Amino acid sequence: MVFHLVPTPYVASKPSYPMKILCIGRNYAEHIAELQNEMPDAPVIFAKPDTALLQRNQPFFMPDFSQDIHHEIELVLRVCKNGKNIEEKFAPTYFDAIGLGIDFTARDLQSKLKSKGLPWELAKGFDGSAPISQEFKPVADFPDLKNIDFRLEVNGEVRQQGNSSLMLHDFNKIISYISQFITLKMGDLIFTGTPSGVGPVKIGDQLTGYLADEKLLDLAVK
Repeated sequence: MVFHLVPTPYVASKPSYPMKILCIGRNYAEHIAELQNEMPDAPVIFAKPDTALLQRNQPFFMPDFSQDIHHEIELVLRVCKNGKNIEEKFAPTYFDAIGLGIDFTARDLQSKLKSKGLPWELAKGFDGSAPISQEFKPVADFPDLKNIDFRLEVNGEVRQQGNSSLMLHDFNKIISYISQFITLKMGDLIFTGTPSGVGPVKIGDQLTGYLADEKLLDLAVK
């Protein structure tokens, strides 16, 4: 069963809230290899609370519970209408804009929790762990959704570089798969996975994210 609702007019810098943040893990083969993880059979889903959201290029403050915070740049979809059990062929009508986000990860905490077979939400969902670009670009601005370049620079040096063509699960698959388990609602944000090159950040770093060649993220680590 699919629900079709008329989306609200597009506003680039003012997503609708309340919302939830849903994330895709292990969606780029090279990233899976660099962390020596197993290749998943289906999209790996986790969530961040709304308190993880960091907007308007506000600085990211290093938490005191981790000594190894890693950056993970990602393309982020903005959901534009409610839907459940969405077929892949209808998935493109459920997101209207694409932006950038950083999935900050407390890698030391994550490794500790994983080694004990425990959930690792604390390593992903802490306050401020989900910076997003203030501007989201309308889907219509992209001639090919399977060929979107993006990158992250740290202190002017390229650390991560990705393209949506390298995703193991594309946007439509992600939308469809999530909606089998979790109802998507207008304003939800979906982080679609990170390419290789993840690494630690430190106080004083400046992180800059580019969608194609347009700078959309620029935040300081404090």
